[in-house]
Amino acid sequence: MKSISYFIRQKAFELGFNKVGFAKAEQLNNARNHLENWLKNGFNGEMYWIGKNISKRVNPLKVMPDAKSVVSVAINYYSSCKQVEHQDVAKVARYALKRDYHEIIGNRLQKLLKEIKLVEPMTQGTICVDHGPIMEKAWAVKSGIGWQGKHTITITREFGSWILLGELILNLELDFDKPAIDLCGDCTLCIDACPTQAIVEPYVLDANKCISYLTIEYKGAITSDLSSKMDNWIFGCDTCQEVCPWNLRYSKITNEIDFIPDENNNSITSFSIFTKNQFHEQFDNSPIKRIGYDRFKRNVQSVLTNIKGKSNE
Repeated sequence: MKSISYFIRQKAFELGFNKVGFAKAEQLNNARNHLENWLKNGFNGEMYWIGKNISKRVNPLKVMPDAKSVVSVAINYYSSCKQVEHQDVAKVARYALKRDYHEIIGNRLQKLLKEIKLVEPMTQGTICVDHGPIMEKAWAVKSGIGWQGKHTITITREFGSWILLGELILNLELDFDKPAIDLCGDCTLCIDACPTQAIVEPYVLDANKCISYLTIEYKGAITSDLSSKMDNWIFGCDTCQEVCPWNLRYSKITNEIDFIPDENNNSITSFSIFTKNQFHEQFDNSPIKRIGYDRFKRNVQSVLTNIKGKSNE
């Protein structure tokens, strides 16, 4: 008889996940130490919620007391769409070029949990997709999905770092996978390429300088010294991923139509005169909607100011 672990893995693949891994539900001691040092240095910026419920972040048993396993899943979202290098074209992180992945992964994990309950009726599970107190990258490492690169993003052998993660905490004992091995070696290309020097040392990111943080999480005015280095990014930034050798060699075009963007028409000039209604119409199903109209306009204005500054040089 095939094990429940085999059943879950195969069902996950059938549902469209590209990688699946199992880890024992227990406290992540190394991750806790890293997180506490990171917070102590203030590298979380205005993301104050990260400092709350640390015990839950590092221990799934605090989230689900009868947890025995953490199932990590990953979806490849890479598309052949290239960021157009033109002063009037806005840049958006690849994961946000089409449909919001939270809904896609969340719905599939719901289906996976339902399938598991059909064969194991007493199963209880908690689903996490980039929300709640779960350190998804640490669990991706522990379950063998991939290792955490020096830019702090999860890298896989098969797809590079162009993956999106989700977790399913279960009260089932599974066959655990071996943790992923760090294969970054001596490479520092991601650190060297960061426009704002946000990667202050290998595996340590200062969010206060990170373009992704500034364009998505940060609510204040972006200072000129940082906005001048933002290029045309209005939502997120892929610079550190674009130079990664694992991405340059192993990227594969996704089979997910929901991650393949429409023709790029992200004109900075057009965005600068967007009304609130236009913003919601264009980005209703996109991750971009979460920053809201005001931050969107702030980001566009930062790029416009940057472009104007360059033209006056």
